[in-house]
Amino acid sequence: MRQYFEDLARFVDSLARPSEVIISRFSAEDSDFIRFNRSKVRQATGVKQVAWALSLIEGTRRIDASTSLTGRIEADRETLRGLVQALREGIADVPEDPFLLIETRPLSSSTERAGRLPAAGQVIDEVLAAGQGLDLVGFHAAGPIHKGFASTMGVRHWHSVESFSLGWCLYHDRDKAVKSSYAGAEWDNAAFAGRMAFAREQLARLGEKPRSLPTGAYRAFLSPDAMTEILSMLSWAGFGLKSRNTKQSALIRMADQGATLSPQVTLAENTAGGIASGFQGEGFVRPQRVPLVEAGRLATPLVSPRSSREYGVPTNGANSDETPESLELAAGSLPQAEALAALDTGLYIGNLWYLNFSDRSACRLTGMTRFASFWVEGGRIRAPLDVMRFDDTIYRILGENLEALTVERDLVPDADTYGERSTLSMRTPGALVREFELTL
Repeated sequence: MRQYFEDLARFVDSLARPSEVIISRFSAEDSDFIRFNRSKVRQATGVKQVAWALSLIEGTRRIDASTSLTGRIEADRETLRGLVQALREGIADVPEDPFLLIETRPLSSSTERAGRLPAAGQVIDEVLAAGQGLDLVGFHAAGPIHKGFASTMGVRHWHSVESFSLGWCLYHDRDKAVKSSYAGAEWDNAAFAGRMAFAREQLARLGEKPRSLPTGAYRAFLSPDAMTEILSMLSWAGFGLKSRNTKQSALIRMADQGATLSPQVTLAENTAGGIASGFQGEGFVRPQRVPLVEAGRLATPLVSPRSSREYGVPTNGANSDETPESLELAAGSLPQAEALAALDTGLYIGNLWYLNFSDRSACRLTGMTRFASFWVEGGRIRAPLDVMRFDDTIYRILGENLEALTVERDLVPDADTYGERSTLSMRTPGALVREFELTL
């Protein structure tokens, strides 16, 4: 696949006129998809696809287009030749862009990470065996993803990784289900079996009478899946330079007023440990790690090329939205196996749902508990929890009320496959908090 990309990139470069810069962005995958419902396979298919995006630049004018390719180089050359010509005919109508910035240094990079992925048949056998007698609904995606970047300025980048993601629910009745996931680059039968066994244990408790709680603050343990939802909200204009400078950042109190989180909280864009590529759409290389919050204090913002030009600071390879693509929260010291004992009495929150900001400037979030959340007493699950709404701030959840983070962390990739498999991911521990505010 890399040779195919290199051959086409050289061809596209050859089409450029002296006054033009042409950028090529390549994306391909060879994926297995399996859908399960009621513990049966409902769909098992493979998808091979190649996409090519072109940008034609003259001065400060830029015009973009993209197309699907066949994988046959002769036919694809003609497709790209026609696309370049179409862009050339339209660029005069494009306004000048004062914030246009692309990589002009002839840099190159290469990343190739092979995984130990299960065959589709193995996944089917193991999932069906694990779900025997249950109503299991799930979706599995696996295979290599390839990304490439090339420009007539001599820039060349390549990224190829293999990964898998399996998400599933064990359905009980009405709105009651246990949601679980398992993802990574190497399939481990024992790890999958352990997660399924834990999900079965939770499912068995869902048939019991749910505990209704009055509103108020409760001691709580937030699972890695629940933490992923919280960090997703922080990623929404929380870490970018532009949102910080325009006072729209959810962490504006940290930027302007010196507010802090717990010293246990260290957040970073860890490109080296994620699935996403180490370069972005204008050809700039991302550092292996960008510290976003260090020991509870706001650190480096994500800076896109446009913000770099607008605010006169160097870019660190952020995407145009200045959102993390490989966000990680540093591990703590609490073993996962001891989480319920450390909680003692309070809420075990398996998932959070429908999150939004109730007060963005205060970084106040609201959302619902869902999917196997439980009331715990004496370190043991006693009853399922009725669906409840929470409303609390990050400065409390990950600040004054944070007692511990778990040693173990989960890799949670974005399950989006609309158009192509997403390469976004998060790696996060669970969190033990002294108070978590339920409001409805």
